[in-house]
Amino acid sequence: MCGIAGWVDPCGLVRDGERVVAAMAQAVSRRGPDGHGTWADSHVVLAHRRLAVFDPDHGHQPMIATDDADRTLAALAYTGEVFNHAELRGTLELRGHKFTTRTDTEVVLHACLEWGLDAVHRLHGMFAFAYWDVASRRLLLVRDRLGIKPLCYQIHGSGVRFGSEPKALLAPGPTPAIDTDGLRDFLSCVRTPGRTLLHGIQEVRPGTVLIIDPRGVREHRYWQLESAPHTDDLPTTIDTVSDLLDGITTSHLRADVPLGALLSGGLDSSALTALAQRTLRPTGAALATFSVDFAGNTTDFTPDALRSTPDAPYVRDMVAHCGFNHRDIVLDATALTDPAVRNAVVAARDLPAAGDMDTSLYLLFAAVREHVTVAVSGECADEVFGGYSWFHDPQATTRPDYPWRYFAGRSGAYRALLRDDVTAELDLTAHRCAHYQQALTEIPALPGESADARRMREIFWLHYTRWLPDLLDRKDRLSMAVGLEVRVPFCDHRLVEYAFNIPWHQQTFDGREKSLLRAAVTGLLPPSVSGRTKAPYPITHDPAYDRALREQAADLLAQPAAPVWDYLDRNRLRERLRRPLDDRATRSGIDFTLNFDIWLRHLATPTHLSQPLESTGSSML
Repeated sequence: MCGIAGWVDPCGLVRDGERVVAAMAQAVSRRGPDGHGTWADSHVVLAHRRLAVFDPDHGHQPMIATDDADRTLAALAYTGEVFNHAELRGTLELRGHKFTTRTDTEVVLHACLEWGLDAVHRLHGMFAFAYWDVASRRLLLVRDRLGIKPLCYQIHGSGVRFGSEPKALLAPGPTPAIDTDGLRDFLSCVRTPGRTLLHGIQEVRPGTVLIIDPRGVREHRYWQLESAPHTDDLPTTIDTVSDLLDGITTSHLRADVPLGALLSGGLDSSALTALAQRTLRPTGAALATFSVDFAGNTTDFTPDALRSTPDAPYVRDMVAHCGFNHRDIVLDATALTDPAVRNAVVAARDLPAAGDMDTSLYLLFAAVREHVTVAVSGECADEVFGGYSWFHDPQATTRPDYPWRYFAGRSGAYRALLRDDVTAELDLTAHRCAHYQQALTEIPALPGESADARRMREIFWLHYTRWLPDLLDRKDRLSMAVGLEVRVPFCDHRLVEYAFNIPWHQQTFDGREKSLLRAAVTGLLPPSVSGRTKAPYPITHDPAYDRALREQAADLLAQPAAPVWDYLDRNRLRERLRRPLDDRATRSGIDFTLNFDIWLRHLATPTHLSQPLESTGSSML
């Protein structure tokens, strides 16, 4: 999986570049515990931190390609997985390319040599990489279609610095100011493609190549969802989804290191693990699976508006049905509220983390990493198959706003704690409205589509471009912080492209959420799991968590010079502490306050908003 960093200046010399880029790579060293390397010439320095997945004994990076006279043609720093690399290798060998490793890295390098910029269209997977062509002095910064793997950059003089995470760009200093629109996005719980919380640091957008050469810096969009008529009848649609899932899951199980899967007992993870076990059955191997729960939740479960059932009984049914080699990861309040863990999670995410939802995921990934190097996850199935409850709520889908509810509630908890002057300056209501209207302008129309069909297309588009990126970023940052690679088969672009154009009446042909997914895996799941309704990621209900949260918030209130008070109102936090913490919004607000303060301290920069209040976007391009 790995982490990358680098500095390129096609028109000038990169002075002291190896020292600077070494510091940048060190900042993302947790992404690659198995090796590191640096390659440099006059105009570019590339660095790499390796998590070895394919051919662990070989594949040192940055990887270079040479001609028959041993002259360097190109260099590559690569992170991610290309799941069709074996097939591409065969094609390239027929064209005369020779390989010395079994890595997908070498396949990507030779694909770029053979096809140049067009190589990216042939890659199936999750990836981010920097490819330097020596002769043209051109660097390609490439990100996969859905943005599964992160990649950010910063204009630096006449060149560009880049890295897997913003912390790589912070390492050389100076620290940039907070981006006003980035902060607006965060507090409104929306996400703008390309934007971060730090002024001048941008993400390479999903499905995009950033080209840096003597002509300057420019973007090339190589992929986006397209609207097209869906001509398959329902049985054909179900069969196609089934075939896609089967082939995609099989390809995602390729690895030369121990591999497992995350299992919640919900439809998504259960379908994925059942497909994986069916693939492994001829080998006699039992898939290693892992679930998360919290001390007290299984013995004292209380249904609420979001979650009507606990995970544990359904996990047990899946294990009995499929024969997994299963481990339950049970977390307690002591670990979830450990200040060291909270700090690690905020540092991993490069933003104020989302309370115990993020902390527990980090701890789960750390526990899983003790047993496997790679894990597959059911992330993205709700986006592909319309699984969230609001997809099926006319009030949510018809109002002129983002339809999701979980993050909207969290946003309200954040806003309620802001100082009045900050609230006035940010004007979050206007920002969210403008953000939503801008997103709508990007959606590809399908001529002749009914108003209802168009609206559901909009709902899916908004989830892919404004909702899913936050979930993918969370998954990547928290897993890679402990050196675990998490794969997301439901994010395969071939499945996404097909599902995006399936009409809503087929998506819900039996009146339930995720009808197509249930039909596609018929016979693989026990009835209890196949019929289970959507249950979101669990949170702890242990009173010890709430007590520790109150104590930590009280400690912060006793620090009048804490940087968070430049943004939040201390009296409003005091008032929240008088409320019962079983209220989700109250707890979210307190967690946010603690994490926001930690993030500001990590940032080590003045906390005022220090640039004009207009969109920063990609204005440097």
